[in-house]
Amino acid sequence: MKPYSLDLRQKIVDAYDRGDISQRQLAQQFNVAKSFVQKLLKQRRETGSIAPKLRTQQTPPKLNAEHRAVLAELVESQNDATLEELRARLHARTGILVSVATVHNTLKRMRLSVKKNATSGCQSD
Repeated sequence: MKPYSLDLRQKIVDAYDRGDISQRQLAQQFNVAKSFVQKLLKQRRETGSIAPKLRTQQTPPKLNAEHRAVLAELVESQNDATLEELRARLHARTGILVSVATVHNTLKRMRLSVKKNATSGCQSD
């Protein structure tokens, strides 16, 4: 999620400094969460800056290289498996439990796709 612009942050702070509006009203007026207004004002009080904080540490991926190798092997052995089936097999092989979305996103990053089996779809007469 992208941080709010410096311009919006400045408008919120300026409105607050005029002193005629509560934090809740500010949040409603600028269509932001009240907690954002509170954190913004606290940040300015403590650091003197209203600039967005820079993210210093990336959240590590749920699946490490070994898990991704197992997932690639599972896709290669049965590329018409559903994401749910792959998730269950990955859990059985590695003991790590992840969501279907994590399996999908990991496969996408690895540029792997699961193929639909032509015989598993609708049958024609």
